[in-house]
Amino acid sequence: MAKPDFRLYEENSKKFMDICREYAPVVEKASIDECYLDMSGTHRIYPDPVALAHTIKERIRNKFGFTVNVGIGENKLLAKMASDFEKPDKVHTLFLSEIPQKMWPLPVGELFTVGGATADKLRQAKIMTIGDLAHTDLARVQKIVGMKMGKHIHDYANGIDPSPVLAEPEEAKGYSISTTLEEDVKKASQAYPVLLALADSVTARIRSDGAKAYCVAVTIRDNSFKTRSHQRSLMNPTDISKEVYEISKELFDELWDGATPLRLLGIAMTNITREETMQFSLFQDMSREKSRKIDRAKDALNAKFGAATIVRGSSMQSKLDVGKKYQAQLTLSNSKTDKED
Repeated sequence: MAKPDFRLYEENSKKFMDICREYAPVVEKASIDECYLDMSGTHRIYPDPVALAHTIKERIRNKFGFTVNVGIGENKLLAKMASDFEKPDKVHTLFLSEIPQKMWPLPVGELFTVGGATADKLRQAKIMTIGDLAHTDLARVQKIVGMKMGKHIHDYANGIDPSPVLAEPEEAKGYSISTTLEEDVKKASQAYPVLLALADSVTARIRSDGAKAYCVAVTIRDNSFKTRSHQRSLMNPTDISKEVYEISKELFDELWDGATPLRLLGIAMTNITREETMQFSLFQDMSREKSRKIDRAKDALNAKFGAATIVRGSSMQSKLDVGKKYQAQLTLSNSKTDKED
């Protein structure tokens, strides 16, 4: 049984992102294993985006030993859809001119952000493919799935995505980690060890930056790819693994229905501060200081002997084979202007 090794994922993620930043002026980290590169204005340096994608992909594989899939398009949606074509270790394009051939024939449920319930509603209305959705009157789509969702997926089906690639400092957004599970979570007892490993990992990162967070959030994604999140604001900021784990368990219990199989779990720490403005009772101070000492000792040992040298016992007992092989996914967002040039 392989134990979760989230610190290794993070190390590989950082290596992956660092290489991407060597080529693109703007890189947006979408998740631990996915990012968008805005190549606008680089067409004179990199005139062939496909050749560049192969260069980045091969460099990552040869240097670090893991594979990436690369999608190229004029906007984030098209790049994302292209990256989800055949895997692994592939480069795909999905330009606006290629939508009728490459995207419209796909089942409607394969359109990014269309979950299982939405896909069922569309299929019941005889909208079977992404092309069917693109050519259905917007008002009818909105009647089927709602005004906001209808406009969103209708735009996506037609290749419309105006969202920019944003490069934000990690501290501005907070600290987060998530993992896609190789086996669906069907019991809370399966989720808790994963949450513990995630809490250990994200708090180690925040401590290494000398920061604390006033907010903890948990994200879950079910096997129909519906994503939900729940967060809690704290009176006092924290960087303590035990506290974040306990809060995450409570949030998870409030968020999950206890029946729907889960495919992804994540923890985020936001509303970051570096100030020491906490007030506690003597008992709380003693308890927190004990937890801090444990965390500091664990951080020191992991720093000296390598990531995941110290792993909590309960996080090693999970029956989920999480992260057997780290696979990064790279998404290139190439502007329309660059392509035409």
